[in-house]
Amino acid sequence: MMKIPLAAAFAAGYVLGSRAGRDRYEEIKAGAQKFASNPRVQSAKDKAQDTVATQAAAAADVAKEKVSDAASAASGKVNRDTSISVVP
Repeated sequence: MMKIPLAAAFAAGYVLGSRAGRDRYEEIKAGAQKFASNPRVQSAKDKAQDTVATQAAAAADVAKEKVSDAASAASGKVNRDTSISVVP
């Protein structure tokens, strides 16, 4: 059901965008480039990249630890289960 409003929004954006023409597109593009080159925006971008890199490294360490713990637990369970012998 969510596909219909999304398709309608896409269609409306396409029609309005095509009516605006190339000149308006160039104005929007120039405004976006001016915004992106703002020193405050660049500073915020750099800070966000540093934060993501730090958090990704921490998340990788935690994931490695969790996988190692899960592998050890599974290995211990397999070893314990195979050491039990069934007497007929």
